[in-house]
Amino acid sequence: MRKVRVDLGEKSYDIVIGYDIGQEIVDFVKGAGYSKKALLVTDTHVGPLYGKQVQQLLAEAGLEAALMQIPAGESSKNLTVANDLFTRAIELGLDRKSPVFALGGGVVGDLAGFVAATYMRGVPFVQLPTSLLAQVDSSVGGKVAVNHELGKNLIGAFYQPQAVFMELNYMKTLPQREIYTGLGEIIKYGIIYDADFFAFLEANREQVLALEPEALVHMIARSCEIKAAVVSEDEKEAGLRRILNFGHTIAHAIEKETGYVRYNHGEAVATGMVGAANVSWELGLIGETEYNRVREMIARYNLPLQAAGVTVDAMYADIFHDKKTVGGKVTWVLMEKIGQVICRNDVPADVVKKAMEAVRA
Repeated sequence: MRKVRVDLGEKSYDIVIGYDIGQEIVDFVKGAGYSKKALLVTDTHVGPLYGKQVQQLLAEAGLEAALMQIPAGESSKNLTVANDLFTRAIELGLDRKSPVFALGGGVVGDLAGFVAATYMRGVPFVQLPTSLLAQVDSSVGGKVAVNHELGKNLIGAFYQPQAVFMELNYMKTLPQREIYTGLGEIIKYGIIYDADFFAFLEANREQVLALEPEALVHMIARSCEIKAAVVSEDEKEAGLRRILNFGHTIAHAIEKETGYVRYNHGEAVATGMVGAANVSWELGLIGETEYNRVREMIARYNLPLQAAGVTVDAMYADIFHDKKTVGGKVTWVLMEKIGQVICRNDVPADVVKKAMEAVRA
């Protein structure tokens, strides 16, 4: 078991990573001072597998947790489904000390977190991420949101959980594609922050893909350490935290153009990182060797180098609706070398379009 601390003063919390960590959850809940009633949000994939098990754990800790299942998938991350959760919370009589638990992947965490942040102006929130992607990305850092028909994550808040518990036994039922999509974000941490971690992923591909426990705990913990370090320094994305968006500008355009169904988030990020590395190369920030190392890493971890079903013109228009675009200028996170990135908002349109053409299948 490993613990990673997210240091945010009064809002600090621990991320607990390991196998058979049920007692850790029970002990935390017993000491948290919660009201007796709680809401446990999950989805139709995870709920049938682990919903009752977690409900029983919370009961052991003294909580009466109502289980609420939402349809699995990105399409549930909207205000209509959020309103269903608000209605259920009101019907249950949940008060300001009633916690909301998110058991599932990123959609469940984002949606449940948004509900926790806004119900009664904020109630306690605990993340129980079950997918590799959620464990290394959305469950850490306090970004919660729902989508709007005109864009992803446009309605949301910064709202930190009180704890994050990652039960790695739950990963045994993850489809192989879900492992690959989590690796898209994990590779990103090496590129933006830690060249040694990037080299670890290059050297340990077989152990990582086999989910060998030592490799798995290390890569999740190191990813969380990097994100925690960045978030601790810049909680609300005023500066440093922007580096976590490496690859995401093109990724969000790919997701939008393919209706959020053709590629999952980590796959889109992988392709977006190839695009961002291409921009970096074209601008002379990195050499061909670094560019090729990024491409080779993504290919070796079974992630897409190109996206089908997109056009350059549509993707280029999409990036101006991105949250990172201010005053009509797109903020790009670009490589200076593996392990170090820089933010730029002066990338010429022709360089962007050339990169988009390079990642268009």
